[in-house]
Amino acid sequence: MDLFEYMYEKKMEKESPLALRMRPLSLEEVVGQQHIIGKNRLLYRAIKADKLSSVILYGPPGTGKTTLAKVVANTTSSIFKQINATSAGKKDMESAIEQAKSDLAAYGRRTILFIDEIHRFNKGQQDYLLPYVEEGVVILIGATTENPYFEVNSALISRSSVFELKPLEKEDILELINRALSNETRGLGSYQAVMTEDAKEFLAESSGGDARTVLNALELSVLTTEAGADGKIHIDLEVMQDCIQKKAVRYDKSGDSHYDTISAFIKSMRGSDPDAALYYLAKMLYAGESVTFIARRIMICASEDVGMADPNALTVAVSASQAVHQIGMPEAQIILAQAVVYIATAPKSNSSYVAIKEAMKTVKEKRIGEVPRHLKDAHYSGASKLGNGVDYKYAHSNEQKHFVSQQYLPEGLEEASFYRPGNLGYEKKIREYLKWIHE
Repeated sequence: MDLFEYMYEKKMEKESPLALRMRPLSLEEVVGQQHIIGKNRLLYRAIKADKLSSVILYGPPGTGKTTLAKVVANTTSSIFKQINATSAGKKDMESAIEQAKSDLAAYGRRTILFIDEIHRFNKGQQDYLLPYVEEGVVILIGATTENPYFEVNSALISRSSVFELKPLEKEDILELINRALSNETRGLGSYQAVMTEDAKEFLAESSGGDARTVLNALELSVLTTEAGADGKIHIDLEVMQDCIQKKAVRYDKSGDSHYDTISAFIKSMRGSDPDAALYYLAKMLYAGESVTFIARRIMICASEDVGMADPNALTVAVSASQAVHQIGMPEAQIILAQAVVYIATAPKSNSSYVAIKEAMKTVKEKRIGEVPRHLKDAHYSGASKLGNGVDYKYAHSNEQKHFVSQQYLPEGLEEASFYRPGNLGYEKKIREYLKWIHE
């Protein structure tokens, strides 16, 4: 490192954002994630002993993936190299690998290669790393906000340990706030900032467990608030609400949170929990999810999970879908909420869903018999000569039940049964009706 690089780093230590300045330098400084870096945990022991093997760190933004990689950089005797998959190309990787080979041959020191946003690398780029990870030329630390089992090559996954980081708990966030306010060398201690407890609580609650969001908002509040008569900067709830503006909801419409949230939304409606269903609806709307997408999922749930227990559920869902397109947000949220409450509180039956699955399976796996001749079309010339429609029994000829017994299924499937009505809601009436007409 030359003089200019040294001066640049020293300047950046002072002028970089608070979130960067407060980044832990050791394992002991790391807040949260005790399920993976608590004492005697595997990752903790590996980092402490400088015996780390390739790992994938997976979790939402602001949970400490890069922080853990930096802690490794500060504690390892190996060479540490960092690249970001959003900007790095094949040449960057080739250069890093060649340097790692050279260092291993010349000094016997392996290289820890930290790749941030590793899911951004395409399959070819990820495949390029495989032999060097397998041979031990580099120890890979991959960081990703996406589920690695979907976004990272299975071959790389099999050669790495996957650790999932969770959003920070409220107590962890409060500790971060207090640290930042009191630390005079890396934090905001020199500003003599005083923060009310309700302001701290609000910041901790509204952060979504994202340390970076917390520290950015905290720094903004201190730097934009004038000192009082006592020479101190007073941060109250109103100031903090102004700095946060809108709570950042952890919801990437192309990522895991999208699928997890919509899964919870559907399962809450299916599970007859209107409160949970409304919460997930609100989360999606707040994050800007497409009302078309939401309405489509409600329609599917109305048919798949409510079905014939309340046939009107599908009508409500379809009407809601049409209405939100005509009205738009924000009023559309009321319409969607009504449909969600209806679906969640309706009696449930998946008998139609099960029935069509079984019918499709039968069509796929069994010999498809002919339509019984008495059911075939008899309206064209010559049909009667073929016997089509002969002996067909007209259901309405029975004026009491409007039902006559005859074979409708093809030969070989006469005893097949697909639809088996349940005992809830309207389907109970269907069950009773079917029993009555067959008596």
